[in-house]
Amino acid sequence: MARPQESESAVFYHKYINYTKGDSVVEIIQHHVDEIHAFYTTLPASKADYAYAAGKWTIKDLLQHVIDAERIFAYRLLRVARKDATPLAGFEENDYAITAQAGNRAMESLVEEFIAVRASTDLLVKSLTPEQLSHSGTASNNFITANALVYILYGHLLHHKTIIAERYL
Repeated sequence: MARPQESESAVFYHKYINYTKGDSVVEIIQHHVDEIHAFYTTLPASKADYAYAAGKWTIKDLLQHVIDAERIFAYRLLRVARKDATPLAGFEENDYAITAQAGNRAMESLVEEFIAVRASTDLLVKSLTPEQLSHSGTASNNFITANALVYILYGHLLHHKTIIAERYL
């Protein structure tokens, strides 16, 4: 399946899609899986509780956020790819961050969870056929395709990788 067209997702998600390299889901996996794994699994434990400014998330909070968001995006992907026409609700990331209490967790625990979630998502993405990737649905009151969700999912991880590298490390 080719890169998603702009019409395949809400404008808000285009920034995530633009972080990705590759003109197919296979290329997205080839370009980004190892890069994402290497970056997030080697975040320094010494910076786990660091926030670059007052009121900003710590690295633990960010790692928990990418885990939560990946689960949500993967769930949306599964539902859309399986032709489930039920509109999918949005989520408020700041509410999730508060209730997740990532600061009470060990960095090693977050990394372990991240690895498990990533492996599960990669297997889901690899299992989808071009036909399944062409299916569409509604998420956060917007039209979206399964194909666009794959790009959004990886792009979201790359977006936060950039923020962590620029502001936290």
